[in-house]
Amino acid sequence: MSRTEAPIPSHARPQAHHQAHPHDLIQAAGELAGLPELPRRGRGLSLRTLIVLRWLAVIGQTSAILTAYFALHFPLPLWECLTVIGAGVAMNLATMARARRIDGSLPDGPRTAAQLGFDILQLATLLALTGGLANPFCLLLVAPVTIAAAALPARQAVILGVMALIAVGFLFSWSLPLPWRLHEHLELPGLYRLGLGLALVTGVLFTAGYAWKVAADADKLELALATTQDVLQREQRLAALGGLAAAAAHELGTPLATIQVVAKEMLRDAPAGSPAAEDAALILQQAERCRAILKQLSAQPEEGDALFADIGLKALLEEVAEPHRGFDLDFDIALKIPSGQDAPRLRRLPEIVHGLSTLVENAADFATARVQLTAVVDAGWIEIDIVDDGPGFASEILPRLGEPYVTSRPQAKARRALAAQIASATRPARRERRAPPPPVTAPIAPSQGGMGLGFFIARTLLERSGAKVSVGAGDAAKGQPGGARVSVRWPRQVLEVTASAMEGDGT
Repeated sequence: MSRTEAPIPSHARPQAHHQAHPHDLIQAAGELAGLPELPRRGRGLSLRTLIVLRWLAVIGQTSAILTAYFALHFPLPLWECLTVIGAGVAMNLATMARARRIDGSLPDGPRTAAQLGFDILQLATLLALTGGLANPFCLLLVAPVTIAAAALPARQAVILGVMALIAVGFLFSWSLPLPWRLHEHLELPGLYRLGLGLALVTGVLFTAGYAWKVAADADKLELALATTQDVLQREQRLAALGGLAAAAAHELGTPLATIQVVAKEMLRDAPAGSPAAEDAALILQQAERCRAILKQLSAQPEEGDALFADIGLKALLEEVAEPHRGFDLDFDIALKIPSGQDAPRLRRLPEIVHGLSTLVENAADFATARVQLTAVVDAGWIEIDIVDDGPGFASEILPRLGEPYVTSRPQAKARRALAAQIASATRPARRERRAPPPPVTAPIAPSQGGMGLGFFIARTLLERSGAKVSVGAGDAAKGQPGGARVSVRWPRQVLEVTASAMEGDGT
């Protein structure tokens, strides 16, 4: 589900614990998936895999033909059948020779389609020589189409499926008689053969469709998990900037001290009020400013590690809500703690900050006027409820919420408002007869549209931290929109930083 993304002002200095806001999550998803398309799939199979599969098919076909001819004494066109099998052997040898010239372990979509197309033609020819649809091995026509549906793009899979259906129609209309015992003739009724053909067509369509759906869902899940991993790696890179800033501050301290010493000597030797004295004073002033900046940079990672390793419960809620303030929304933050106890301090994990930020962004995008963040603490659990006063989760979305690429609308309201704002700013100043668009009174943050990855990423990150995420209706009054509620619940011992741990960090 796509949500409003608030712009974050850029700072002049890097921070050791920089927060990558939900904009980074969706931006990473866009870079991997390519907005607004679903992930591309169908890379094909490697030549080595196709070679192994065809050798298995050749062995099975040869065994069946020889067993039927020599063991069961079925009168069948032996040499014609062996010739068709030999064509499969020749194709496999040519494929092996090609695999030696190129990297046969890499998937290749077009070659996979060509190889599977040959398999369909070879199998259909062999079936036509051995009874057509009356041959029980006609079920093997399902196999190449199923492989194509699972491993190839839609266009190539459809072409191979059509080839298989044409082969079924050809086998129904013409084939040699089914080989049977000597002096016996097995003739299946036409209606029964028609039923076999329809069953085979149904099997091809159903099995291929099922394989396509399973492969597509697996690809989408793989891409969504890769996006989540990319977000965590980006957070780690940003966190590493703090150490780099500290090292830079340490290295720059020595030359800056030298500049200050030389500037003081210049100021002492220059006549009072002369241009040289003014320049030396300016150098000293700017050098002192640089020293203050470097001190701030070095203090962030060195003195702030223990400070930023944990965070107060209310401070965490304020942090995830802050980027979304100022967009015509009221944020209510409340803590419910047993009387006589202080608010616990929590482990400040990137997964928790990113996940909660995305959920708050979700609520802000769909809310009408208010978003409420409530933290409830008891003896064993810490629960954070995020409630908005918007329309709530759609009934068709709710059962699938948490799956990748599930979204309730293609564009968020903030994106549409921003588009209207840009159009109003770029419109010529001359008067027009048409009515002006409604004014946008407050700045609106852009959204990346309905990728359907935001909630999936948030849920994955939070569950990785040990939380349980549940969704439901809000607490709006009767007759009003129900709103949406997302609850995130952790075992208290998983999330809370104990006093002994904080003392250990401070020593």
